[in-house]
Amino acid sequence: MNKRILDVCCGSRMFWFDKTNKDTIYMDIREFEDTLCDGRHLSVKPDVIGDFRNIPFNDETFNMVVFDPPHLVKAGDNSWLVKKYGKLSNAWPQDIKQGFDECMRVLKPNGTLIFKWNEEQIKLKEILNCINYKPLFGNKRSKTHWLVFMK
Repeated sequence: MNKRILDVCCGSRMFWFDKTNKDTIYMDIREFEDTLCDGRHLSVKPDVIGDFRNIPFNDETFNMVVFDPPHLVKAGDNSWLVKKYGKLSNAWPQDIKQGFDECMRVLKPNGTLIFKWNEEQIKLKEILNCINYKPLFGNKRSKTHWLVFMK
């Protein structure tokens, strides 16, 4: 495999400047197209359909993993928020822990994990309390956090 980066919850690739980066495999649990309530087109078209809790790649495959899981637990299943961002189950602490473990499993030694989290419904502190990893650095002052981990 010649791809060095895995985005395990790519969604519509909103934060990517290059949404077709040649070094990246884009993965998501869903694939669909829809028109949101404001008329915008939403397209979720991953390269690989997969669950971040059970990543379908071998150990130590990637130099970098991007982990931007759904951050909502309370939202209507057909709401534009869920269409755009996805939704966590009520077992979110176990799901997030399992996701971190899987991301670290597919990272090469010294690989980098980029984690994005929005605190709208679950505080970052709660996320950090349910995982076994400590970030190297990241922003602490906004509602959306970007954290960097190294294997």
